[in-house]
Amino acid sequence: MPVLPNVLSALADGSVEIVDLTAPLSETTPVLQLPPPFANTIPFRLEEISRYDDRGPGWYWNDIHTGEHTGTHLDAPIHWVTGKDREGADVSQVALRKLIAPAVVLDFSDEVGKSPDFLLEIDHVRAWTREHGDLPDGGWLLYRTGWDTRSHDQAQFLNADETGPHTPGISVECATWLADEAPVIGLGVETVGTDAGTAHSFDPAFPCHTFVLGAGKYGLTQLQNLAQLPPTGAVLLTAPLPIVGGSGSPTRVLALVER
Repeated sequence: MPVLPNVLSALADGSVEIVDLTAPLSETTPVLQLPPPFANTIPFRLEEISRYDDRGPGWYWNDIHTGEHTGTHLDAPIHWVTGKDREGADVSQVALRKLIAPAVVLDFSDEVGKSPDFLLEIDHVRAWTREHGDLPDGGWLLYRTGWDTRSHDQAQFLNADETGPHTPGISVECATWLADEAPVIGLGVETVGTDAGTAHSFDPAFPCHTFVLGAGKYGLTQLQNLAQLPPTGAVLLTAPLPIVGGSGSPTRVLALVER
């Protein structure tokens, strides 16, 4: 029996809803800021080529200027030194079957509301699985913190003071477990990166990048609208640009949800 006509019918009648998890990409999109002496990515920018004028009377188009890790984006394993020698690890080489995969949502927005430095621990994940079932084999763990409500403002989104940024993340132990033992292909977050704002002070620093990417898994960052997804049952469609040799790419992320 054909399957795709049923999918199209479900989309048409609304029994399957498409939820856009992608932040709009513009000059105001928040971008990561590293302290000196480290180099930083550029903000997103459009440069007009022509707009129905003498440069091109019948068409409008732009050059785009952006970094690979700007806005909602995918981190490929070679983004981090621990994944630099993995075969097939650049963003153009992501297996197609991984671009359509199940997803679960772990909601810790209440805890983050009490402390922006909240860290997800292994026990939090295990408690979630006792209530909702196992993490999806070959799927995504999406970590909801409510941080997407700050994405309209760079300062609020990065939430930095004299000690550095303060955003939620994942503990060293949990990052190691997600990399080595959890069956997921990657981690999705609402913050500017998969690691906590204070992760520069962890041992090792930036454990999600170090362990998850080092294990050949992926990161999705600056997601939005996770509040519209159920804890289980969503299917994620992830569409990065196939940049040859790229360490990542701005990415359109859509979720299919049965209603």
